Formats: sequence, structure tokens, C-alpha cells
Amino acid sequence: MYIVFALASLVSPVSAQQQELSLQEAITLALTSNPELKSSELEISKSQQQRIVARSLYLPTVSANAQANHYFRLTPFFGFGETTSEGKIPYGRFGGEDQLAVAVAAVQPLYNPLAYPSLQRARLQEQESRATSRGKQLVVQTMIKQTYLQILVLNERIKLQKESINRNQRVLRDSRSLFLQGKGLRVDTLRAYTSVKNLEPELVKLSYAVETSKLQLKTLIGIDSLKDIVLTDSLVVPAPESIPSEEEVYNEAKAKNPDFQVLALQEQISHQNTRAASALRKPTLSAVAQYQVQSQTSNFEYGNAYYPNSSFVGLQLSIPIFSGFSTQAKVRQAGLSKEQSGLTLNYAHEQLRATVHEAIAGSRESLLRLQNTAIVKETAQLSYTIIQYRYKNGIASRLELTDAELALSTAQSNYLEAVYDYLNARIVLLRIMGTVE
Repeated sequence: MYIVFALASLVSPVSAQQQELSLQEAITLALTSNPELKSSELEISKSQQQRIVARSLYLPTVSANAQANHYFRLTPFFGFGETTSEGKIPYGRFGGEDQLAVAVAAVQPLYNPLAYPSLQRARLQEQESRATSRGKQLVVQTMIKQTYLQILVLNERIKLQKESINRNQRVLRDSRSLFLQGKGLRVDTLRAYTSVKNLEPELVKLSYAVETSKLQLKTLIGIDSLKDIVLTDSLVVPAPESIPSEEEVYNEAKAKNPDFQVLALQEQISHQNTRAASALRKPTLSAVAQYQVQSQTSNFEYGNAYYPNSSFVGLQLSIPIFSGFSTQAKVRQAGLSKEQSGLTLNYAHEQLRATVHEAIAGSRESLLRLQNTAIVKETAQLSYTIIQYRYKNGIASRLELTDAELALSTAQSNYLEAVYDYLNARIVLLRIMGTVE
């Protein structure tokens, strides 16, 4: 399904301060300038960094430590000599007042049950960020299409309103001329004047609505709100297409709509959270190594001191025994989150069926209304033309002409409303299906 707003460009000249903007140009600008989309791109970058953090659980860690101490009194060492008759244990102080130690240590995880679920969770979170970003892009594109369409329809309504005012002004001039000639009634002139004045406020309202919609469009695109834009696309109603079945739209939405992709990924993330919480109960095994240089001296004479070194390699096993019931609580918490995710996904799928049904019904109803209002508009135009001809030849009354003009204006307005509803229903349907044109 394709939406065609714009195939014909306006040829009126624009000033240097105005920016010509087609629908496709508006979407392209939004993808690079919309602040919300920029934020979602940063979220993807954050998730990529989190994956690097998770991968580090497989890699060794290397640290260097240095320590220099000055002792005002040396550290005592007990056990030198024999215990006194009073039962006191003798001690002694020896070594340098200034002590230095430099060490490089490395730890390589050999078995870490937390590593795999953490890495899988990080990968899923990156996919979730990308799906969320696509969802926001789809929402922004949908809003741009709807706002762009709304401005085009408002511009058409302004044209129709001006045409209606011009028709009523002609009627007012004719009424005044006939009244001055003594061939018409004053009440006809008053009625025509009232009709003109009743139409003018609506024109002002439509003009302000266009300004407001343009501000919304500029905000969505991410351009300066003070810059004036001129829409270069015209309102085109595409040929009616077959509306897909509810089952087709439902399956398409489940497969391609980013919102449901995010919900499915969240369920998988909850599963990895459960595995990560369970990993806290398991032991970890690491290979450790250290190389150390030490020295002691007095009066900071490190240049005239010995620097003996020592090194070792070994294995380090850590077995969790008791953590204040926090591990059990984390496992239970992760299980509840997984259950929540499943319920949310199932509920979203059930809601999707109602949403699809509503969208399909709206599309069919708007198509029928578009076809009916198109016929009514043509009929009202033909009726106005006939009555206008009869009025000029003195066959029809002023009241008949006024009624025909009102019927024509109403039919044209209803047709434009039907066009908007029809095109908007197509946009909404594509949004549900997760389709980007």
C-alpha cells in the first residue's frame, strides 16, 4: 500500500527566507535532525558499550599497584625469644622506616557462570535499542505524514472558503444592485451580507490552524521554528486499493512492527536476567599471577637499597555460601520479571487484534464515505450551476441560490474531510503493520 500526497510541485516563487519542502524531504530531514531520533541513536551507542562491558567478563584484568610508606615507629613483630615469666610474649622492631612495594597482578577468569548470560543480555539489549529506534522513526514519519496531510487539506479548505466568500460577495453585489433599482428586497441584501460575514471568521480560523500545523511540522523535522516553509506537494487522492484482511495485517504487525519486536526482546532479556541471577549461586574459578618488587630503607635513601622481587601463579576458587538471602531474592525477582514480560506480550497481542479490527473498519468506512462524498460534491456543483443559471434568467429565487451555495460548500467540505480520513486511515494502517514507505 502506498500513500501519494505529492506528485505536483507548486510553481509560485518563494523568497530567500522560505524553504521549499516536499513530504519526502521532510522525512529525510527528520531522520537526521529530529532530537528524539538523535537520542535513540545515542541509546544504541550506549547499548553497544554495555556489550563491551559484558564481554570483559571473559577477558583478563591486569592491575598495577604501588605503595610507599614512612613509619615513625616500625611495625612490631612478636615471637622473638622466649616468653617471660610473667607470660608476656616478646617482640622486636626491625627493617627500614621507609618501605616501598610495586606489584603487577593479572586475573584470568576460567569459569564465570555470569559471563554468558550477561553477554547475551547485552546483545539482546542492543537489538532492543535498535528496534526502539526503528519504532520512533516510524512514529515520527507517521506524524510527519499526518501533519503534512493536514496542512494540505487545510490549504484546500482555505481555497474553498475563499471561493464560497467570493460567491456570496457576488450575490451581495447583485442584491445591492437590484435593491437600488427597486427590483429586489432589502431583506435579500441583509441576508447576503450576513452570509458573507458568517464565512469570514472561519477563514481566519483555518489560517491560524495552518500556522499551528506548520509549527508542529517544523518541530517534528527539527528545523528552526522561525523559518518559513512552503509545501511543494499537492493533495492527490490515489486510486482505491484492496484493503488487506485482518489476519494479514495482524501477522504483518507481529513480524514487522518494532513495538512488538521490543516486547518479544524484553521477554528474552528477562530470561537472561533469570540465568544471570541463578549464576550468583555458582562458584567462579580464575587463574591469578603477580610480580612484586619490594624495598626498605631509612631516610628515604631508595637509591642505596635492595630491591628483591617475588612472583607467583595460582588458581583462585570462589564459592558463594551465604549472601543474606539476596541471591534467592534476585532469582525470584528475575523470575517475576520474566513472567511479567510474557503477560505483557500476550496482552499486547490481544490488544493488537482489536486495534487491527478498528483500523480495517476505519479504512473501509473512510473509503465508502470518500466515494459517496465525491458523488455528492459533483451533484451539488451541478445543482448550483443549474440554479445559478435559472437565477440569472429570473426563474429561480434568491433563497434557492443561497441554499444551493450552502449545499455546495457543505459538500466540498465533507469531501475534503473524507479525503483526510481516507488518507489518514491508510497511514494508521501502515503504522500498525510497521511498514515504512
